[in-house]
Amino acid sequence: MKIAVCIKHVPEGQGRIDPGSKRLDRSGEGALNRFDANAVEEALRLKGESEGEVVVVSMGPERAADSLRKALAMGADRAVLVSDGAAAGADLVATSRVLAGALAREEADLVLFGQQSSDADGAVLWAAVAERLRRPVVSQAAEVSVADGRVRVKRQTEFGYDVIEAPLPAVVAVSDAINEPRYPSLKGIMGAKKKPFETLAVSDIGVDAGDAGDAGSLTEVLALGGPPSRGDALKIEGDANAAQAIVDFLTEKRLL
Repeated sequence: MKIAVCIKHVPEGQGRIDPGSKRLDRSGEGALNRFDANAVEEALRLKGESEGEVVVVSMGPERAADSLRKALAMGADRAVLVSDGAAAGADLVATSRVLAGALAREEADLVLFGQQSSDADGAVLWAAVAERLRRPVVSQAAEVSVADGRVRVKRQTEFGYDVIEAPLPAVVAVSDAINEPRYPSLKGIMGAKKKPFETLAVSDIGVDAGDAGDAGSLTEVLALGGPPSRGDALKIEGDANAAQAIVDFLTEKRLL
């Protein structure tokens, strides 16, 4: 069985919007999206139950290779990075088009996503990709098993658990409660340097430059603004007089 895992290289620390481009500033340090680490771990677990291959796929700048190499160090067999200036500034629509192109090229039996990314929290990219691939999709997976050409998912909901089955090929978004991602070993880190790593342009996956990046996006950021004023907010520092200050404030407002 061939499993593809989509991962994202996200900025570390507090996110910052570049006022010039009106995009998230990705010039600093980055790391593997923590939700995607769960998807990589689950792919490796499923591979351990049967013969197969785990390939990690990403779209991003050249530095996104660091996150792909971490996934290789965890145990993935191969990596594919779509890194092209034409893909810069992509919204959900354009990103899903590029990832779907890369995944169609791989023809994986199962595609795994993390539930969301820490720099966007949209939690819908996996659905958009599944729609483009015309594959069934299940989200919030707390357990995943594969047998007889079908994937069986125990799905976490507000009211308990659903058990859903779908034929392969399929797309599954796993929750962060599904497992505990392993740490790459020194042997894994060294071995990752020798594993196949492919860097592609959008044209290599059958996507026109006009359908990728900013040109292929259907949303546009018109303006940026700071949060609204909080009015007459009172900040009470945590010193020895803080408790009395809180009591005085509540008394003044006739809340005590």
